[in-house]
Amino acid sequence: MIGFRYASKDRTRRRLRRLAGAGLALPLAAGALAVAPAGTAAAAPGTGPTAVVSMGDSYISGEAGRWKGNSLTNSGSRTGTDRAWVSGSVYDPSKVYGATAGGCHRSDSAEVNSAGAIADVAVNLACSGATAENVFRSVSGGVPFKGEAPQADQLAAVAASHNVKVIALSIGGNDLGFADIIKDCALDFVIWNSYCYDDQQYGVDQKIDGVMANVAKSVDEIRAVMRAAGYGDSAYRIVLQSYPSPIPRGAENRYTQSDWSRLNTGGCPFWNRDSDWARDSLVPQIANRLKAVAAAKGVQFLDLRDMMQGREVCAKASKQVTSTAPASAKTSEWARWIDSSETQGLVQESMHPNHFGQLALGRCLALAVAQSGTSGVGCKNTAGADQTGMYLTPVP
Repeated sequence: MIGFRYASKDRTRRRLRRLAGAGLALPLAAGALAVAPAGTAAAAPGTGPTAVVSMGDSYISGEAGRWKGNSLTNSGSRTGTDRAWVSGSVYDPSKVYGATAGGCHRSDSAEVNSAGAIADVAVNLACSGATAENVFRSVSGGVPFKGEAPQADQLAAVAASHNVKVIALSIGGNDLGFADIIKDCALDFVIWNSYCYDDQQYGVDQKIDGVMANVAKSVDEIRAVMRAAGYGDSAYRIVLQSYPSPIPRGAENRYTQSDWSRLNTGGCPFWNRDSDWARDSLVPQIANRLKAVAAAKGVQFLDLRDMMQGREVCAKASKQVTSTAPASAKTSEWARWIDSSETQGLVQESMHPNHFGQLALGRCLALAVAQSGTSGVGCKNTAGADQTGMYLTPVP
């Protein structure tokens, strides 16, 4: 079973500390699936195959794309949720993540790949766990990550060989410490019987100005690369996106907080008070600050704060996958639960949009790019529908 089902309190503590040690590369992965084929001649801006590029962290790289909902079944295909299943008890994550399995986790259903016909080629440069300094050019303090050059340096090669039309950016979550926030709030539920929101809010407030300055610098670095490649600022579009909440409000959680069902069954070990803070304070705070950066830098803002409303882990409006409730984008959860004991996959996949969530994100990006100009938009889902039910709203 998932998580700590039937586990002793000591084992529970050990496993949560293991979760912490794994870094829970939570909020941000991204990746490069389609890249310039070997031998492609350099093209001047406006020539060569058109390209849409994703940059940043795990929320855009495709982390958790292995999973089609969450199932308590650990064997075989996990009731059809495990896209990496081969046969028997054999699993091959590279079926989903390619060569980035166990690292950047760029999935085949990542947002840039699920967006459809935005461009001829989809290039995923994002990487799970990346921070802003992994986006900056090396000449501006950029740092290689997981054996790869800074993402802006990689972008330079793409800009030279393709006609880049759209660059989608998701960054800032790891700089802000999403993984530590998740870990600490889970520990407060399982071990300390206390709330996390007050301490965590203080920490966020202390960091957020610096984080947003680095997000703004990330946009500047992208602009610098594109200008050096001969692109005018109006020749392509930058879409800066925010983050969806992977957990619901306390009142919208189908598991009571008075026992261990949220941990052992649902994989969402958070108190109602902390869940409400995350959903209605933290996620909007980050979204509003990112919106301000987008406005200041003249780029399009894609607000995803409500993208998974009702589709979060443990949400009453969704359900786990069972033998009688098959995996479905219309009924299953759109985010990966916390499986800290790693009975299914890696803990770094926890609390990310899963395969269904990524299909929805791709639809959001396609809808945003289809808008004339670069005005900011929000993206929401239609209850009971799959990714085709995503629609745009004015930015809050």
